[in-house]
Amino acid sequence: MSKDNDKLPISPKALVVHDPSLNQGGQINSCVFAGNRDTMQNGTAEAVVCNSKKLEDAMQESGLKIKHHEDNIKFLKAQKNRLDDSILDIRVALGKIHSASGTDSENKESSNGRNEEEIIEQILRHDKSAAGICFQLKTNHETQISHLPSMKDVMGIVALLGKVDDDNLSRLLSDYLGLETMLAVVCKTHDGLKALETYDKEGFINKSSGLHGLGASIGRALDDRFLVICLGNLRPYAGEFIADDPQRRLDLMKPRWDNGETPPGFLGFAVNMINIDPANLYCATSSGHGLRETLFYKLFSRLQVYKTRADMLQALRVITDGAISLDGGIIKNDGVFALGKREVEIKFPKSSGRSNLPKNYFDNESRMKELKWKRARFVEDLQREQTLLDHAKFNFEIKKQEFVKFLAHSSSYVTAPQFPAGGERSTPIS
Repeated sequence: MSKDNDKLPISPKALVVHDPSLNQGGQINSCVFAGNRDTMQNGTAEAVVCNSKKLEDAMQESGLKIKHHEDNIKFLKAQKNRLDDSILDIRVALGKIHSASGTDSENKESSNGRNEEEIIEQILRHDKSAAGICFQLKTNHETQISHLPSMKDVMGIVALLGKVDDDNLSRLLSDYLGLETMLAVVCKTHDGLKALETYDKEGFINKSSGLHGLGASIGRALDDRFLVICLGNLRPYAGEFIADDPQRRLDLMKPRWDNGETPPGFLGFAVNMINIDPANLYCATSSGHGLRETLFYKLFSRLQVYKTRADMLQALRVITDGAISLDGGIIKNDGVFALGKREVEIKFPKSSGRSNLPKNYFDNESRMKELKWKRARFVEDLQREQTLLDHAKFNFEIKKQEFVKFLAHSSSYVTAPQFPAGGERSTPIS
């Protein structure tokens, strides 16, 4: 089921019916009621019937609204139940794969887990940085901050949101991005960005709120500038993905000479050499985009990777968004070269033994994430439809009560004996 088809074509605005005889609260318009009373006093029974028909039509319209929302709720519940069943089936399948995994993969997982711990230790040495404070808060004070808007929108730190198979390549990619970017805080929405730092009326930073206040609360004052990357403000990659790739790598056009051949030594694009946790391959943003086509596409774009400096320099004519080589060469962009050697302090962790798991494991994890995202959308639609249904039922009851009152009031004029002007009863002439 595609995301477009999952969206129920509900337009609450299109359901609003305006009846000139009813005001916004569903009450009968006093002017119309007064006109009805004057008409009935003049003995015009036809007008009473006409206005009665208007009220009946309004009630019928309100009843149709109720049925519309009830049908929508029935449909949404059925879809949610179907997703619940699919999620349960995938969870069982993942459990079977876990139980069948061998000892070798567990050993590799443990080894690479230590590698990740070393990266975390390096981050924590920057104890008064935004990255260090965020990581400490997420790991040691999770229960206290889970309700705070300044932290619940934070996904993590760039250095810990991706992994690389080769340690040398990890070092090169980290060197290309630089320490400040590797320690950048990643949040989902612009509201989360605003919650991380607030300002007073004079425009100065409010040190008692946001990340500054949280850092001070654990004895780690935040004084330096820091980068925050907001996924909701990034323009995602708009192209296709490599077919049947569990990591959802981007289908980028390879650099080619005029004769159609790829430059020698070209190994691929950096954005596709980052391994992303399956949980973040789908729906890292509210619009359903993953980290590869948002965060890492923003950081690396079409950065090319070559085997040697010589290969990279030979391919200068077809390099558009920079390049790196495995022997340490870096071209930031067209005409800007990075020379010399720099010791990389923080790099991406090495990919874990999870890469040895069967392909369908990653397919199932990705599918699980996608289904959970869809389920969350259906739950939101259900809540919205229930609210609309409650409102429609409330309006229907109001119109029903007013209709009954109208009938009771009008019947006295329709059935009462009519007298000629002057108040005297006429007598028949014998």
